[in-house]
Parts: sequence; C-alpha cells; structure tokens
Amino acid sequence: MLRPFSGLSESDLERALLRKGVDSRDARSPRCAECGRQPLIGERVHRYERDAVCELCRPRRRAEPLRTHLVLHLEHGLSVRRLAA
Repeated sequence: MLRPFSGLSESDLERALLRKGVDSRDARSPRCAECGRQPLIGERVHRYERDAVCELCRPRRRAEPLRTHLVLHLEHGLSVRRLAA
C-alpha cells in the first residue's frame, strides 16, 4: 500500500532537482578568469598556467594555452552502454 506524500509538490520537486544540478555543476566547473562566466557544455576552455579562459575571451590573450578541452556534461562516462557479446 502506498503512503500518502504530503511533502513537496511536483513543481517543488522539479525546482529542487534543478537547483541541486546547477549547484553541483557550479562546484565542479571553473569560471573564466577574464569575464567570470561559466563555460557552457560543448564549449572549449583554454587552460593557462594559473587560470582558465572561455572561448569568447581567448582572443584577448597573446600567449598560447597549455591545453584546450571541451566542457562535458556531469554524467559524461557514467551512461550505461551495451557491450558486444
């Protein structure tokens, strides 16, 4: 038998899950050292010795970055995949 749930409504639950996802993304991903913006998923981030710069601010720097990588979603590599038999 199901218990009645008198806590959160459906919209409150959606809002809570969205906030939890945004907060965990904020904690993991760096901000641009130039503009302070958090790079979006799929955007390139350029790493220098001490900081990271987004794709939009990259032309402001003359030096070449040490490395460049794509911003991946939080679940990258955690998906379930079918393996060959």
